[in-house]
Formats: sequence, structure tokens, C-alpha cells
Amino acid sequence: MAFRIETAARGRFTVFILSGRIEKEAIAELKRLFECQTDYRDIVLDLKDVGVIDRDVMRFFVSCEADGVKLENCASYIREWMDREKD
Repeated sequence: MAFRIETAARGRFTVFILSGRIEKEAIAELKRLFECQTDYRDIVLDLKDVGVIDRDVMRFFVSCEADGVKLENCASYIREWMDREKD
């Protein structure tokens, strides 16, 4: 299954709803979408429907959080992997 990105507005936040298998190729598209935003702290990535990610995407998510992007509905295996990467 390919990845999919939907966009929604929630107050001052722009929510990118991700679904499917998120691999390295998706990073460029997400970065392009982020460039349209004035403040990364106003970006939310909703990962509720994400099935699988690769290592590059996991590292990208870590850097997103460091830049102020909020991650919602992050699967526990992804969160644990991200936490291990930070250490």
C-alpha cells in the first residue's frame, strides 16, 4: 500500500493525516508541505492510519518533533523506536 497525505485545518494548526506505508520517498513530499507553513509549531502529523515506517522516516519524525511539530496517534512501536533513537 502506498502512502497518503490528507490535509485538515484545526484552529491555527495544519494537520497532515498520514496513512499507509511511509517510506523515505515520502519525506520530500512532507518537507514540501512543511515549507508552506509559517511556523512548524502549528503543524500536526496524525499517524493514526500509518501501518509501517522505515528508519529514515522514523529519524525524520524525531527531527520534526525537535522542530516543534506535534505527532498525534503515534503507534507505540514507532514512539518506542523514536525514543531509542534519541538516546
